[in-house]
Amino acid sequence: MTRIERDQGISVETLAVFVRFWLTTNPPLPEPAQAAARAKGAERYDAFVTDLARRLAKGPKLRQEISEDVLPEDGVN
Repeated sequence: MTRIERDQGISVETLAVFVRFWLTTNPPLPEPAQAAARAKGAERYDAFVTDLARRLAKGPKLRQEISEDVLPEDGVN
């Protein structure tokens, strides 16, 4: 259970950091550019899903790359 909690914590924090970064670095687009951005976004998302599937199939997993020394179980750094 400890390992599952640790891995879930890594996943949640990774997503939160990414969303915060994305929201603070990407300004809203003007209306005329939105259709082209959606099309490019769909293309990039497909590439992301393909890369994610390949990484999940072959590894290494993010949780394997993060040393347990970085995230001690007691939560103290």
